[in-house]
Amino acid sequence: MSPAAVGVGPAESGLRLRRGRGRMKAAGTAVSGPELAAGDGGLCPKLTPQSKPKIPEQVMGWLLLAAVTTLAFATRFHRLHEPAHVCWDETHFGKMGSYYINRTFFFDIHPPLGKMLIGLAGYLSGYDGTFPFQKPGDKYKHHNYIGMRGLCAFLGSWLIPFAYLTVLELSKSRPAALLTAALFTFDTGCLTLSQYILLDPILMFFIMAAMLSMVKYNSCADRPFSVSWWFWLSLTGISLAGALGVKFVGLFIVLHVGLNTVSDLWQLLGDLNLTMVTLGKHLAARILCLIVFPLILYTAIFAVHFLVLNKSGPGDGFFSSAFQSRLLGNNLHNASIPEHLAYGSVITVKNLRMASGYLHSHCHLYPEGVGARQQQVTAYQHKDYNNLWIVKKHDVNTDPLDPSFPVEFVKHGDIIRLEHKETSRNLHSHQHEAPMTRKHYQVTGYGVNGTGDSNDFWRIEVMNRKSENRIKVLRSQIRLIHLATGCVLGSSGKTLPKWGWEQLEVTCTPYLKETPNSVWNVEDHINPKLPNINLDVLKPSFMEILLESHMVMIRGNSGLKPKENEVTSKPWHWPINYQGLRFSGVNETDFRVYLLGNPIIWWLNLGSIGLYLLLGSLTTVSMQRGIQLTAEVKGLCQVLLRGGGQVLLGWLLHYFPFFMMGRVLYFHHYFPAMLFSSMLTGILWDTILRFFASYLSPFPLANWVHIFGISLLILGIAYSFYLFHPLSYGMIGPLAQDPQSPMAGLKWLETWEF
Repeated sequence: MSPAAVGVGPAESGLRLRRGRGRMKAAGTAVSGPELAAGDGGLCPKLTPQSKPKIPEQVMGWLLLAAVTTLAFATRFHRLHEPAHVCWDETHFGKMGSYYINRTFFFDIHPPLGKMLIGLAGYLSGYDGTFPFQKPGDKYKHHNYIGMRGLCAFLGSWLIPFAYLTVLELSKSRPAALLTAALFTFDTGCLTLSQYILLDPILMFFIMAAMLSMVKYNSCADRPFSVSWWFWLSLTGISLAGALGVKFVGLFIVLHVGLNTVSDLWQLLGDLNLTMVTLGKHLAARILCLIVFPLILYTAIFAVHFLVLNKSGPGDGFFSSAFQSRLLGNNLHNASIPEHLAYGSVITVKNLRMASGYLHSHCHLYPEGVGARQQQVTAYQHKDYNNLWIVKKHDVNTDPLDPSFPVEFVKHGDIIRLEHKETSRNLHSHQHEAPMTRKHYQVTGYGVNGTGDSNDFWRIEVMNRKSENRIKVLRSQIRLIHLATGCVLGSSGKTLPKWGWEQLEVTCTPYLKETPNSVWNVEDHINPKLPNINLDVLKPSFMEILLESHMVMIRGNSGLKPKENEVTSKPWHWPINYQGLRFSGVNETDFRVYLLGNPIIWWLNLGSIGLYLLLGSLTTVSMQRGIQLTAEVKGLCQVLLRGGGQVLLGWLLHYFPFFMMGRVLYFHHYFPAMLFSSMLTGILWDTILRFFASYLSPFPLANWVHIFGISLLILGIAYSFYLFHPLSYGMIGPLAQDPQSPMAGLKWLETWEF
């Protein structure tokens, strides 16, 4: 849906308006009346003798901001220590904070900034990184977890003043900003997410910081290249780097700012008072602050990440052999192993496709109806004894490690058998179809004590050989060609069902084109008959490991699957608050915390989006038709279309992309979009009440319509928070269906589980 579809057409400024020569004023500046003028809280408002705010009004503005901020911090830090056990995804992100404190390398599907901040908060607050974070419900006991929760609560608290200032800038109305702050403060969902060791409050902090900074630098458009203009433009870039550095969905706010910038430059291009040199300066400033600077910061985040995590850990197996060679404690770091592969060697074989893993087998069989019922062969991303294989000749059963036999090296073109060390079954293929990939052949473990059949024979080919035919450990890129069928051993990258332990599928592909899926390298190499040599492994450059880490994260995101009994959801569930998430507890005796949006707020937001689309369309048509409106009503229409259109665009960009995602989705993914819908609600209802007050202006109590309406909305929202606050702060006792429960009568949907 384009901005024009919601009343923000080209004639009305695309994404926002500017203040300056030859251009229309910024959103809301056309609104007349002393109350609107008093509400202008911008860093660099256009001060004239008529619009200069009075000192008492400025003091009132600061007092209101202080009150909003104080209430935000009070609600987020209240009972922060409860419950004193691991809740929901604290299992993951608390553990990752521990990894940073211990400098242990791990793999995660998200960029590292959020986890680094969590680890830093834990370190500074005295946490020693020894708590295991094994499962939800584990008690923290003597471990100091408050620092990590405190960081998330601190950043989550700033969402409220950021939203207040953003709406104040867009609407020039303190009542609209106060209503928005109330929607943020009293939403049980935002409160719950802000009180635990999670990435979500950190992500939302940077999203709202970017939004506020963008709106502020828009308001400085009549003072380009001033100190305040540079400050807000640079802060926008910093916030974009922060959002993207926490989660890849930070790209949505990057896109939002990008569209705003394109609209901004398009308007500048149409200003004939500007020279081409000035236009070039504007373009260069935005490239510097919104592209170059954020990219440098984003890259620096990963540089610190790699510098801190320099010890081998549970994430090693997701990465290439070259990547692992830089990790202290990894068996490849300063490796001393036999250089050339020989018969009798015990090896691990790693697929060159990023994040594909090691050739692996285990004693479990393929289930009935999935090819031949033989032993499973998979690709496994972790180091494991079941990754070990013995290299043997295809036609000899003698032990190559017998001291009486000379060492015989494996060469390019040799026909070999790979015997699984733990189960003594041979790597095998046949013309049964692979379990996941059509037209590929199944790969199994077959035989007894190394004795199988001719389908166990593979020809080894070195893809990057020069003059030497020997197989070099780590450096030779090899393919295994099945002798009987001519297919090539490879990893499809597809995740097997639960019967395959959600490991990756290994197939034998009849398509002989060389791809990373079908190319392998020998990593571990054990052979007591060969001398160990310190290999001069070429460690990858920073840019190479940066690229590889992104490929692994993207692949991990796309292959993410729900855990057993885990509650997933669909995007259409989210705006209607269809189903929440259990953070803690299930039974009456448990301390229960349930992630659910305040239903009054969420349903008000949903209705406001529909009402905005209707009123925005009617307003656009009316203005296009030239219907005569008073100056005050015209100003209200500008606020509705431009300020409201800006936050509606943010909601669209942060919500609708999830409909196109193939990965598993959860309820908490909607919360960034919910921030924008709440800002839209504040702007919309303030504008509607102002319109009614203007319409009733001949009557003596007309001015009270606006004040009474905003007050009633805030009081209603606060009361709904009073009803639903046990969901966030925790409850013990009867469930909602029991009349004695604190939530009795409040389970309005059957899908709610509290």
